[in-house]
Amino acid sequence: MSRVGGSTVTVLADSTVGLILLGCGLFARRSRTGRRVGVIMIAAAGCWFLGTFVAPFLFLHRGPLVHLHISYPTGRLRRPIATITVMLAYAVSLLEAVVRTPWLTLGLAVLVAAAAVDVFARTSGRARKAGWPALIAALTFAAVLAFSCANLLLGWEADRLVLFVYDTTIAVLALVLTADLRSGRWTDATLSDLVTQLGGGTGTGGLRGELQQALGDPTLVVGYWVPDQAQYVDERGVPLALPDAEDGRSTTTVTDGGEPVAVLVHDNAVLDDHKLVDGVSAALNLAVANARMRAEVQARVSALAASRRRIVEAADAQRRALEAELALGAERRLGQVARLVADVQRGSSADGLAEVVAEVRGAQTELREFAQGVRPSPLGSGGLAAALPVLAARAPLQVELAVSVGRLPPAVEAALFFVCSEALTNIAKHANATRVQVSVEPDPVGVVTTVVDDGVGGADPRGSGLRGLADRVEALNGHFSVGDGPGGGTLVVARIPVEDDLDGRRIA
Repeated sequence: MSRVGGSTVTVLADSTVGLILLGCGLFARRSRTGRRVGVIMIAAAGCWFLGTFVAPFLFLHRGPLVHLHISYPTGRLRRPIATITVMLAYAVSLLEAVVRTPWLTLGLAVLVAAAAVDVFARTSGRARKAGWPALIAALTFAAVLAFSCANLLLGWEADRLVLFVYDTTIAVLALVLTADLRSGRWTDATLSDLVTQLGGGTGTGGLRGELQQALGDPTLVVGYWVPDQAQYVDERGVPLALPDAEDGRSTTTVTDGGEPVAVLVHDNAVLDDHKLVDGVSAALNLAVANARMRAEVQARVSALAASRRRIVEAADAQRRALEAELALGAERRLGQVARLVADVQRGSSADGLAEVVAEVRGAQTELREFAQGVRPSPLGSGGLAAALPVLAARAPLQVELAVSVGRLPPAVEAALFFVCSEALTNIAKHANATRVQVSVEPDPVGVVTTVVDDGVGGADPRGSGLRGLADRVEALNGHFSVGDGPGGGTLVVARIPVEDDLDGRRIA
C-alpha cells in the first residue's frame, strides 16, 4: 500500500483524512475534557501529512493513532499493557521508515486489541457504558491494521481497496471519538464512579488512590485543611507544601460553606472541566465527612478502651487502698480485741472486759466511717438530695447547694456524688476559693451536675482525680468536662443520660 506519488484523487483523499484529524484535534484541544486527546490527534495529523509527501514516513502516523485509541478519553495510559503497546507502536512506526515489518505490525494489531479489552475490563458501572465507543474504535483500528498486513503477507494485491478502507476508517473513527468526547458522557461516568467509590466506601485504595484512578493522575496528592494549624496536611499528618505556578502543577481547593476542606495537587490538565471540578468537590466533601466520622468513631473507641483500662486500674488501686485502710483501722482494733479477750480468759487483767467493749465500739465507728467513704448511707436511703447536704456541711468553705432531681439509678447517684465529693476536695486543696455552687438538675436527656467556685481556676483535667471522675461518668455514656467558670474559678460539669427514676417516672 502506497500513498506517495499516487493519483490526484488519492492525494486529495489522503489530505482530507489529514485535515479531519487536524480539525478534530483542534476541536478536542479547545474543549476542557479532551486537551490531551486533542494534542495526540494533532500529532497524528502532522505525521499523516508527512507520510503523504515523504515516502519513508508513510506509516509514522500509526504511533500517535495507537496512542489515541489506547489512551482515550483522558490521553493517559493507566495500564502496563497499554504503555507497552504504545511504546511498541511508536517503535514500529519508526522502524517502518527503514524496513517493512508486516509481521511485527500484525502483532501490534493484536496487542492493540488486547490492550483495549484490558482497559475496558477494568471499568464498571456508567464508566463501562461510556467506554463502549472507545473499545469499538480501538478494535476497529486494530482490524484495519491487520487487514493491511494481510494484504502484504497473503499477496492479495488489493492496495486500492485497503487504502480506501484504511483512510475511511481513520477519518470516521476520529469523527466518532470527537463527537463522543463532546457529549461529556465520560465526565458523567467518572463522577458516577467516583461518588460511588468515595461516598459508599467501596474503594480499596484510600481516598488518594481512588482519586488518582478516577482522574487518571498517578501524581495527585490530597491535602486536608487543619483549622488549628491553619495549613494543609497529607494523610500522614505532614504539612503539605503547595506548588508554585512555575512548577507545572495545579491546585484545586475544595470548600464547604465557604470554608476550606481539602486541596488537590494535580497535573495542570486534570481538572480543566468545571463540571468535573464541581463533581469531584461534592464527592470529596462526602468522602472527607465520612473519613472524619470514621476518625471520630475510632477516637471514641480508643478513648473507651483507654477509659475501661483506667477503670480497671483504678479499681485495683481502690481495692489495695481498702485493704490498707482496713488493716490499719478496723482490723488492727479487732486484733487488739482478740488479745484483750485472751487476757480476760487468763484472768490477767481486771479491766480487760471494759477495754474489749471500748475497742469493739471503736471498731464499729471506724467501720461505719469507712462505709460512709465507700457509699454514704444517706445516698442509699435518700439519694443525692439527702447525701449532698451532708457532704456540703463537712466542706471547709461555703457551699450553695441546689438539687432538683428525685431518685436516680444507683450507679448514676454514686457517680454524681463522687463528682461533687472530688470537686469539693480539689477546691479545698488547690483553688483558694471562698464559695462553691453545686447544682444537680434534670436536662432533656438525663441529669446534669455543675460545680463552680470563685477560686484561682486552672484545674488540670488530665489529673488522676479528675480523669478518674471522667472515666466513671463516661462509663455511663455521660460527658464530663472541666473548664473556666463564668466569673473565674473552675467549672466542673457532669452530664449523664437517664431515662427513668427508680419508680419508673421521668426524673424531671
